[in-house]
Amino acid sequence: SGRGRAALREFGVWDDVEAVCTAVPGRMDWAPDAGPDEGVERIFTDRPVMTQVLPRDKLVGVLHSHILANYPETIELNYGREVTPLDFDHEGGSSVYVAVSDCSSDVLRGMPSDVAQKVAEHSLSLCDVDDLELVRTELLVASDGTQRTVATEMARLDAEERAGMGPVGRLRAGEPFRIRRYDDDNQRIYKTVPFKVPEGWRKDLNYSARSKDGRVFWDSLPANDSGEQCAVLLLRKDDELAQMGCDPAALRKVFDEVLPQFSANLDDDTVARVAEKPPSFLPKFRYAAPRLNQGDRTVLLGDSIHTVKPYFGLGANSALEDVQILKQSLESTSSIKDATRMFSERRADESRALVQISRELDRPGVLGAFTFVIPLILDSIFSKAVPGLFSPNMIAMLQRRDQSFVALQRRKRIERLGQVTVLGTVAAGLGLVARGSVRALARLTGRRGSTVASILVGAMASIAVVRKIAAFAVRGLAPADVLNKARREREEEEETPIYSISAYDDSADDVSSNMAGGGI
Repeated sequence: SGRGRAALREFGVWDDVEAVCTAVPGRMDWAPDAGPDEGVERIFTDRPVMTQVLPRDKLVGVLHSHILANYPETIELNYGREVTPLDFDHEGGSSVYVAVSDCSSDVLRGMPSDVAQKVAEHSLSLCDVDDLELVRTELLVASDGTQRTVATEMARLDAEERAGMGPVGRLRAGEPFRIRRYDDDNQRIYKTVPFKVPEGWRKDLNYSARSKDGRVFWDSLPANDSGEQCAVLLLRKDDELAQMGCDPAALRKVFDEVLPQFSANLDDDTVARVAEKPPSFLPKFRYAAPRLNQGDRTVLLGDSIHTVKPYFGLGANSALEDVQILKQSLESTSSIKDATRMFSERRADESRALVQISRELDRPGVLGAFTFVIPLILDSIFSKAVPGLFSPNMIAMLQRRDQSFVALQRRKRIERLGQVTVLGTVAAGLGLVARGSVRALARLTGRRGSTVASILVGAMASIAVVRKIAAFAVRGLAPADVLNKARREREEEEETPIYSISAYDDSADDVSSNMAGGGI
């Protein structure tokens, strides 16, 4: 997205990254029960920039080469290390004292969400704590992802300090530092699938489809410009197909029944490898608040302050934006102390808003209807009717660099209030127009006029809303389905659809491995 691209451009590395990216100008989407030849192609013409995707390893490789070429004397790269803070205010606050230890190969190869899951199940010891190197640093930037070693220590210290305070002291100290962890009430796992685009298909599109009951989701992105794609198969955690070593025949049957357009291009060997794979876990929604610094010389950024599911291309791109903001903070202040505080002020509320917004778009069932489906329908109606007052849907707005997450969250809350007010006013107006009819009906039925009016207005409003929502009330409805339905009702669709999911895998020979989510 524009967020990550702007950051890479500011660091002078965007041209090198773009050279190994694949442009994705649109998507081909199959609604549930659509035939193999009934996919809907959408070429995006309303985006300020073209979406670019690349394998994660390629991005890392480009950044690695850039560092070696431009900063050989100032940056030393070390791999497989875990940093544990020992003293955030070492030597009177002039440095941070940390312990550096070697990490296991499982940690090095695994995705952060998978590692975190294994740690939670006590099946993985992260790092060798018996062989430590003690290091002093003037600035500690913790981007340790979902494991959050530094953030966890910050929360522990804050809780320890507050425990020794009285009520007045805690009140003066303000909101405690914490890592807000949400339960995943819409949990899915994924397996990656190497996929070759068949003859006649565009090689530069995102391909997506899903089952009507919401059991299976397929989403793929180009891995290169030769037609090889990284596909992600999303399943419920307890699904038999989500297990390691599931039955290849059962998996093939689901492919044939639900995803025939893709199944025809997957050989038995590929299906067997996918069936054998262990599941990978999507990260849970989490954020750190209310500050992102500890003392004067430690700052958090990236997944350690905002973890979201990679559905909308906001994880990696927001992390790159964090780095950009930290750079600007260091350059525009006269001390590290001022820079860490400026960064915290600029990004703490943004991180919170990003996670809260993203989670609302991932709620299941009835909650999802009220936090995602119905708001999207209302946005579709109102942004077309009064574009000067009402903005496009949340997914489209998230991709706009000129709109902060906090401002977007505030704007949408105001718009919801406005939409409810307009609907209420329309209902009241209809009641006034129908007053004569109400009086006549009241005389005929013997009921009070106010009772008849309430019944008529309520019935008319209910019918209109129910008819609108009924088209979207499909079990297993995905964001793409909602957007496609809304688009069919709007010939001049202006809204940007959902960005594609990330895909990761730890097998180096798998072309579908390590895709960077949502594009850059």
